[in-house]
Amino acid sequence: MKNNSEAKLLRIFIGESDKIGNIPLYEAIVFKAKEEGLSGATVTKGIMGFGANSKINSDKLFTISNDLPLIVEIIDIENRIRDFIYTVEQMFEKSNSAGLITVEKAEIIRYTAVKK
Repeated sequence: MKNNSEAKLLRIFIGESDKIGNIPLYEAIVFKAKEEGLSGATVTKGIMGFGANSKINSDKLFTISNDLPLIVEIIDIENRIRDFIYTVEQMFEKSNSAGLITVEKAEIIRYTAVKK
């Protein structure tokens, strides 16, 4: 990806307890994105949220939740993101997980690696 170029931001909203076999779904998505050569991925853990099932999950002390919301964000050029969405859909099916997938326009201002 080039600086000052247009791209797409893929956001994948899932639960912390979603798994493919024994592997957390978020981890499987990030490793697959790396394997497919996407520009990068970040996983963010939410402290509270709810989804299509309307069940609220929270990290408050009086509630014990092992299914906090997670967001996997990946930015790359549009055709690579669109191709990867198909892969994510297959992973959702394999893990029998629910979730939300969104795509937004993004502008790359700076994308650099550390110089060593």
